Amino acid sequence: MSGATEPSAHIVAGQDPVREELPFNDAADMEDARRGFVAALEPGVVRDAEGKIVWDNDSYRFLQGTCPSSVNPSLWRQCGLNIEQGLFEVTEGIYQIRGLDLSNMTIIEGASGVIVIDPLISTETAAAGLALYRAHRGDRPVTGMIYTHSHVDHFGGVMGVMTEDDATLGRVPVLAPAGFLEHAVAENIYAGTAMARRATYMYGAALPRGPKGAVGAGLGQTTSTGTVSLIAPTMDITHTGQEETIDGVRIVFQITPGTEAPSEMNFYFPDMRALCMAENATHTQHNLLTLRGALVRDPHVWSQYLTESINMFGRKSDVVFASHHWPTWGTERLVEYLSLQRDLYGYLHDQTLRRLNQGHTGIEIAETFELPPAIAGAWHARGYYGSVSHNVKAIYQRYMGWFDGNPAHLWEHPPVESAKRHVDFMGGAQEVLRKAERAYDTGDYRWVAQVVNYVIFADPTNRAAIELQASTYEQLGYGAENATWRNFYLMGAYELRNGKVGTPTRANSPTMLAALTVEQLFDAVSLRIDGPRAWHEKAVSDWRITDENRTHRVELRNGLLLHYDRFDGDDLPAPEVTFSLTRPTLIGILLAGQDITAAAQSGVVRIEGDPSGLGKIVSLLDTPDPAFNLVTP
Repeated sequence: MSGATEPSAHIVAGQDPVREELPFNDAADMEDARRGFVAALEPGVVRDAEGKIVWDNDSYRFLQGTCPSSVNPSLWRQCGLNIEQGLFEVTEGIYQIRGLDLSNMTIIEGASGVIVIDPLISTETAAAGLALYRAHRGDRPVTGMIYTHSHVDHFGGVMGVMTEDDATLGRVPVLAPAGFLEHAVAENIYAGTAMARRATYMYGAALPRGPKGAVGAGLGQTTSTGTVSLIAPTMDITHTGQEETIDGVRIVFQITPGTEAPSEMNFYFPDMRALCMAENATHTQHNLLTLRGALVRDPHVWSQYLTESINMFGRKSDVVFASHHWPTWGTERLVEYLSLQRDLYGYLHDQTLRRLNQGHTGIEIAETFELPPAIAGAWHARGYYGSVSHNVKAIYQRYMGWFDGNPAHLWEHPPVESAKRHVDFMGGAQEVLRKAERAYDTGDYRWVAQVVNYVIFADPTNRAAIELQASTYEQLGYGAENATWRNFYLMGAYELRNGKVGTPTRANSPTMLAALTVEQLFDAVSLRIDGPRAWHEKAVSDWRITDENRTHRVELRNGLLLHYDRFDGDDLPAPEVTFSLTRPTLIGILLAGQDITAAAQSGVVRIEGDPSGLGKIVSLLDTPDPAFNLVTP
C-alpha cells in the first residue's frame, strides 16, 4: 500500500507466539475447504453489463504464499481458506458456490430443477455461480428459492437466477423466515447511510489488496459491488418443525429469531441427512454487535437455539453446511463443532453477566476475558469476524447501555471539545506528539492512537499528528487477528493519508425500495425531518393507498412527523389535503424524487385540497451524508 509503514519490531515479535500457540499443523479445515471440488470459475472475476469488475477473487492469490510479518498468521490462514473458489459437491444432490462473494450460494437438486439457497449479494455474482453449476451439472431450471435470513448477502443476487414473474406467477416459491421482508428493508433504510459508511471501513473497501492492505474479512473475502435486488417471499416459515416439500425435496425448518439476524432460520434435509445452519454456526466467532452498526444480538438465545439444532437435527446428520465457509462432515465431528459454537456464545454471555454483576464495566471485562482452552483452541471459534473484545462490550451494552455508572462519564464533553482540553492539559500538541512518538517506539500503539486522536480532533490540520496516527493504525492493523479490526485500522490510515473515500456501495436498490411498506416509507421520511427547523410547522394530510385499500394519516407537529392508519368512523380533524395513489407511486414520490405535480397532471395521483403542506415537509428534510468523517472531526 502506497506510503504504508513497515511492520515494527514489536509487531513482528508479537506474531511468533501466535504460530506457537495455535495448531497450525491441523490440516482438517484445508481438507474440508477443498473437499468435493468440481471446478473453479476461470478467471475468478465477475463483471457487470458495462464491463466493470464487481468481484475479483484472483486479486487475493497472494494469500497462497508465505505469511508476511504484516499479517497475523492466524488471519492469513483463515483468508487463505476463504479464497478456495468454485463449485463444490457437499453431498449427493447438494452443491455450493464458494469464493464468488462474501457468502455462499447453495444449490439443492430437486425432481425437476434446483432450489437455490442464499443467492449472494449481487445479481452478477449469483448469475456467474449458477452458470458455473449448469456448466457441470446441466441446465436445470430454478424451482425454489430460500433466504436463510434478512442480511443483504443472502438475498441481493436473487434476480441473477430468477425473475419476479417466476415468483408472482407461482413458478418458483420463495421461502423465508417470518419477518424477513420487514427486517431486510428496514436495516438498509433506517440507518442505512451510517451503516454503509462504516461498512466501507469494516470491509476495507478502498484498500489495495496485498500483505499491507486488504487480506479479507474473516467471514469471507469482501462484498461484491454489483446490482442488489430483492424478490419478496411468497411463503413464510413461521414455526419450528414446519415441513415443506419443494420440487420433491423435504425440508424441516427451525426458526431462530434474534440470533445472527432478527429474522433467521436453520433447516434440515431428512432424506439427505444434511443440515443448513444459515449463519448461526460458521468457521469464525461471529459478531454480537457488528462494527458497521446494528442492533445488539442475543448470545443467550443464540446458544439455546444451537442446542435445539443439535438435539433436533445434529445427531441425524452426516454433514452440516452454512452460508459462509466450508462444510463439516461426519456426525461426531459436526455435533462437536456445533457444541463448541454453542458453548462459545453461551460462555460469552454468562461470564460477562457474572462479572457485570460484580461491578466491572464492559471495557474492564473485555480486557481480561479468557475463553476456555477447548473453545480458544478451536479454529472456528477464533475472532476473525467477531472478537471476544467487542462481543463482551456488546453484551454489556445490551444489558446496561452506554453508561458504566461512573458519574464522571455521565456528561463528558463531546470529542472535539474534549480533545482540545486534553491537549491543553498535556502541554500542547507538540508535547503530546513528542511523548506519543516515544510511546510509539516502545510499541504502545493503543495509547498512541488514543492520545494522538486528541491532537487531530483539536487540530485536524496537524500533519505530524496525522502521519503518526496513520502509522499507528497500520501497526495495529498488521497485528490484528480479527479481519474487520485490521480493515478498520488500515482504512483509518488510508483516509488520513489520502482523504475520504465515502461509501462506494449502496444496498437501497430499486427492488429494495419497492419492498418497503407504507409504514416504512413514512418512517424513512420522518427520520430525515430537521426537528429544530420543524418545531413550529404544522401539516396534516391523508394518503389513500388505492392498491391496498387503506388511508394513512400523516401529521407534522412539534418537529415530529407521525403517521398512522385511518379507519372508518375515526373522529379525526379533516386533512388539509388528500392524495390518492398506489404504493409504487408513493415510493417514487417520497424516496425516488418523482414530481408529484407531474404525477397529478398525468392522472397517476389525485389531489383533493391544498397540497402546499407536502412542499413544507420536503423543505424540512435533511440529506444523509454518505461520506461523514470517522477519523477526523
